[in-house]
Amino acid sequence: MKKNLLYRIYSAIFVVICLVPSVLAPFIKSDSSGEKRRLSELPRATNDDGTVNFDFFSEFETYFSEHFAFRQQLVTLDGKLKSAVFGTSSNQDVIVGKDGWLYYGETVNDFLNIKTLSRRGINNIKNNLDMMYKYCQRNNADFIFTIAPDKNSVYPEYMPYNYVPDENVKGNYENLSESLEEDFPYCDMKEVILNTKANIPLYHKKDTHWNNLGAYAGHARLMEMLGREKCPSGNWTISYNHKGDLSDMIFPTEKADDIQVYSDYNYKYQYLGRFTSFDDMTIKTFCEGKNGNLLMYRDSYGEAILPFIAECFGTAEFSRTVPYRMDNIGENGADTVILEIVERNIPNLQKYAPLMPAPVAENLSFNTLEVCRDFTAMSEQSGNFIHIFGELGEEFFKSDRAEIFITANGVTYKAFNAFEDRLMGREGETSDNGFSLYIPSDTGVNPDNITIISVNEDGSAVSSQ
Repeated sequence: MKKNLLYRIYSAIFVVICLVPSVLAPFIKSDSSGEKRRLSELPRATNDDGTVNFDFFSEFETYFSEHFAFRQQLVTLDGKLKSAVFGTSSNQDVIVGKDGWLYYGETVNDFLNIKTLSRRGINNIKNNLDMMYKYCQRNNADFIFTIAPDKNSVYPEYMPYNYVPDENVKGNYENLSESLEEDFPYCDMKEVILNTKANIPLYHKKDTHWNNLGAYAGHARLMEMLGREKCPSGNWTISYNHKGDLSDMIFPTEKADDIQVYSDYNYKYQYLGRFTSFDDMTIKTFCEGKNGNLLMYRDSYGEAILPFIAECFGTAEFSRTVPYRMDNIGENGADTVILEIVERNIPNLQKYAPLMPAPVAENLSFNTLEVCRDFTAMSEQSGNFIHIFGELGEEFFKSDRAEIFITANGVTYKAFNAFEDRLMGREGETSDNGFSLYIPSDTGVNPDNITIISVNEDGSAVSSQ
């Protein structure tokens, strides 16, 4: 009897514990801010048109899984147990490393040197960067391209022991860096950061990004290449008050205890227009007493570096908009352009052609010419431009390096080697055979009457007609 009673009491306690999150759900709201996403809303039994919502039960299951009481606390507990006991993560987007270091899961392929870009893909990106550089040159603007290295490229020593890179294969960072010409304005940020590594980490332990000290080192090298005076550093102090984005994902209720480095320098730059946060798609600044007009294309790595760079220019625009808008460069526009992209996003450089007038190709020549009709060409009106884009069949390519041209109304334009996956209804797909360009509308181009020519490095060419 006593044993049976204890069993019933144990079962009752277990049931009560299981019911607590459900019973208290209406009274204790879940906070999704740490997870960087919006929680689902309570589903309705009918749709807007009055029909029955047959997905109600699956939607309610999702809703409940995101709103039960003490969810954040339980997620944190689960994350702590798995990381401490098994050395694993409760979230596939986070890698638990050594000594409390966390890494972003999407950087694994770069770290292991797998699923890297093809040789043609690297050449496509090289061609696209060169087109942007030459466009800036024609408009009397300086141009610098840089790649913010993934954290595990700088601190591989804290990655889990079972993540072993293939040393016989080079990654996208190395392949692209080596492909750029010696005189190309490229800032090897990985070299800069590795040469600056010291006792104070340059990246956050529990965040994807570099800290202020790492960003300062990067900005100093960029200004050196531009021949500009860098932002004064001031005196640095260390605090343990940063809440990392990776920590948020698996330890949402953990306190902010990651290292951050602060400078006591008194910044003089000011924001122009509306500023809400460093996540804004466009941020404009003004710094009295400084000259130069900067346009910087950046991603989330550009947040920490923004104050240092803003302090070095009279006016600056920091843009996260894709495609890159380059139609405001030169006279009365930007006289300096910086393109920064994080290592894991290098493949995006052969997507989304920059918004700029396609350069006219003069004296186009080739040795032989074949005809191939295996291609897809599409177009759309984009502001003051006709945007023509598509994909070529494999027969257009006789080598791993090819330039693509579009002839319309007797004029030949050079296209970017870019695959517009979204516009072609193939979002998430990749292709080394894409092309994309913007032709001013006032040229009267008829996108249905164009000729596509691919010129390979051996001098051979393939035409659509």
